[in-house]
Amino acid sequence: MITQNIATSISKSIIDTVGKTPLIKLSNINKNSNYKLFGKLEAANPAGSIKDRTSLFMIQKALDEGKIKKGDTVVESSSGNMAVGLAQVCLHFGLHLIVVVDPKLNSHTEKILRTYGVRIEKVTKPKDDGGYLGARLEKVQHLLDTIPNSFWSNQYGNQDNPLTHHQTMTEIMDALHGKLDYLFVATSTCGTLMGCADYIVEHNLNTKIIAVDAVGSVLFGGPPLKRLIPGHGAGVPSQFLNINKIHDHVYVDDVDCARGCWSLLENESILCGGSSGGMISAVNKYSKKIEAGSNCALFLCDRGERYLDTIYDQDWLLKELPESRNAFTPLGGWQVA
Repeated sequence: MITQNIATSISKSIIDTVGKTPLIKLSNINKNSNYKLFGKLEAANPAGSIKDRTSLFMIQKALDEGKIKKGDTVVESSSGNMAVGLAQVCLHFGLHLIVVVDPKLNSHTEKILRTYGVRIEKVTKPKDDGGYLGARLEKVQHLLDTIPNSFWSNQYGNQDNPLTHHQTMTEIMDALHGKLDYLFVATSTCGTLMGCADYIVEHNLNTKIIAVDAVGSVLFGGPPLKRLIPGHGAGVPSQFLNINKIHDHVYVDDVDCARGCWSLLENESILCGGSSGGMISAVNKYSKKIEAGSNCALFLCDRGERYLDTIYDQDWLLKELPESRNAFTPLGGWQVA
């Protein structure tokens, strides 16, 4: 018999539906494991990602503190999800939004942003000492210097970014009745990572936090390398990262992300984006270090629809990541020559 949870309350607006996302037991993806794995379905947020939380928290705080007002312009650098989260929040509060992007922005996300009325500024050349992120941040500063009544939400340095995820952690811990042994978190600005880590330290929890970083990211001292899948890793050091609060870290490459995405879809019927797939692969890589009976959780950060032209497109995979053919098999098998 199928039972349904019936909503018993009415939200005042779309932004009141941000957060309180489901925690899903991932029972099929690691059937032979001796630990339990749970996914926090941040793709269920109204604009489709965990960045909905960050966008709302930072903009609401800025409005409450008088840093911005209706009609002002918010400027941000983003590879995708933060931009979409801000697009929804800024439209709701009557703010203009300019987003600085780079060539890794996928076409689906660009269409979403333009539909929200966002002004898009593209950088096309990476900086030698900071990659595309460095170039985007340089462009952000130029816009702030030239546009009156502009405000940088600054997901890279605004302390309200990590503070957002104290609420996220509260939701996870409540759902698991306080028993969480391992938490896998994808890096980027490291706002989510350190917000969760700070919560763990402040509440004296035994949870071990595992950072999932991209091969080619500089966050843990690796050399900068070309990366195709956005949403995790960084080309410049994080202003938030405190490695003393991180138990360990795992590297995943673009093929790992794609493999994890297809595995999540095939085994759990969940269509998510690249960083989610990266965390699935990271758990597999780390599994031998996980004690039997452990509760493990990770974030299913965003919706997979934004990756239909990349991760979920077989032609793209074989062109851009040809090693995919020998690394995994998509649902239905390889359909291209």
